[in-house]
Amino acid sequence: MRAMLLDQPRRPLRLADCPIPRPGPEQILLRVKTCGVCRTDLHVFDGELPHPKLPLVLGHEIVGVVAEVGSHVDRFVVGNRVGVPWLGATCGTCRFCLAGRENLCEAARFTGYQIDGGYADYTLADQRFCFAIPSEYSDIEAAPLLCAGLIGYRSLRMCGDARRVGIYGFGAAAHIVTQVARHQRREVFAFTRPGDFAAQQFARDLGAVWAGDSNEPPPGLLDAAILFAPAGELVPQALSCIDKGGVVVCGGIHMSDIPTFPYRLLWGERIVRSVANLTRRDGEEFLRLARSIPVRTETHPFPLTAANDALLALRQGRLRGAPVIVAD
Repeated sequence: MRAMLLDQPRRPLRLADCPIPRPGPEQILLRVKTCGVCRTDLHVFDGELPHPKLPLVLGHEIVGVVAEVGSHVDRFVVGNRVGVPWLGATCGTCRFCLAGRENLCEAARFTGYQIDGGYADYTLADQRFCFAIPSEYSDIEAAPLLCAGLIGYRSLRMCGDARRVGIYGFGAAAHIVTQVARHQRREVFAFTRPGDFAAQQFARDLGAVWAGDSNEPPPGLLDAAILFAPAGELVPQALSCIDKGGVVVCGGIHMSDIPTFPYRLLWGERIVRSVANLTRRDGEEFLRLARSIPVRTETHPFPLTAANDALLALRQGRLRGAPVIVAD
C-alpha cells in the first residue's frame, strides 16, 4: 500500500510503499476512503507534541470501509463504513476510565500520533473506538466530523448554558460548532485573524450574529468563548470579553504560552479551562445530533500524494472549511 510517512518532525511527508497491516483480535483493517487534515496534524508535524511514533502515518479523521476483521471483532463486518477518531485506545482500568472520563486516561493512545493514521491506502483501528458513519454523509463530508466536529461539540458542552458564545479561530471546528450552536438557539460571535474578511463572511453565512478581528471587542459582553486558534495571547483577550461567571474554553491540544494578565480579568468567578481529547460517548452523541440538525461540512479535497500541500494550505489559513485527503 501507499502511505505518506513522517520520518522526522518538520520534514516533508514521504510517499512510501508499505506492507498492508494485518488486524489483531480486536482490530479492523480499513480501506481508507477519506481522511480529514486537522490542526493537530500540524502540531505533530511541527514537533509540538512530544514523542510521536516514528516513522508515522498522520491523520485521525478517517472514513474507510472494513476490508478484514480480527478474530474477536463483533461490532463490524467486511463492507461496513467506519469512522476512526483521535482517541485510538485506552486502558479501561485507570481512575479516569472507571469514572467515565476516558479522554483523560493515563495510558491513552491516539490515532495519527502513537498509532498510524489515515494518510495511507489502508489503516488498522480498534473496533471499540470506531463509529458507524451516518448514511446521510458522503465519505468526504463525514471526515471533518470525526475531530473538528467532536472537539467542537465537546468544547460547546463546556460552555454550559451560555447564550452568547464567542469563537476565536474560524476554521473547520468553528464552522461545524457554529451550526450546532445556532441549532441550540445560541448567538455566535466569530473572531478571526485581523483582516480575514473572507473568514468573517463565512461565519456570517453560517449564522454568526457578528464577526470581526480577534483583537477587537464584540458588541457587548459574552457568556462564553471557545478558542480554536492555538494562540495563548488570545486567552486574556477572550477573558476581557466575557461577563462575570463566564468561561473561556481552550479547545486545542496545543497552545502557545498564555501571557500574564491582571487578576481583574479573571475575577468575578470567570473560568479558564481546557478540553482534552474526546470520549466515545461524545462521538455517539455528536453523530446523532449532526445527522438530526443536519450539520453540513465544507471541504476541500486533496489526493493522498498531495498531503504536504494540504498541510501547507491549512497552515496558511487559505481554506474555507476543512481540507480532506481523498483516496485516488
